[in-house]
Amino acid sequence: MGLVGADGRLRVVDRRKDVIITGGENVSSREVEDVLSSHPDVDQVAVVGVPDPYWGEAVCAVVVARAGTTPGVDELADHVRAHSSAWKRPRHVLLVDALPATTNGKVAKAEVRRLAREHLGEPPR
Repeated sequence: MGLVGADGRLRVVDRRKDVIITGGENVSSREVEDVLSSHPDVDQVAVVGVPDPYWGEAVCAVVVARAGTTPGVDELADHVRAHSSAWKRPRHVLLVDALPATTNGKVAKAEVRRLAREHLGEPPR
């Protein structure tokens, strides 16, 4: 997915399958990842959408914390709210030791989605 800027140039924002639709609002997982990456207690983060009975989908952050820290859901949600729109805040945070990666070292988003759903007790897709 992309945006056309005032200068007429196309800027790629995110992959369509990584856009989270929560309460009718589109949330770019990449944007939330960028905000959360700026938090001092976050080493790595991947953001995915998880099923939510009220909102359709909810933002879920899968976080690798910096050594010696344990960021909380409210702390990370407040950080996103302070640096972005309120509806983009994560409603769920899963702390993990490492993010699953593909053979070329990129974050395996499909595996992150599976972990998040498993953590929330959702059946795998």
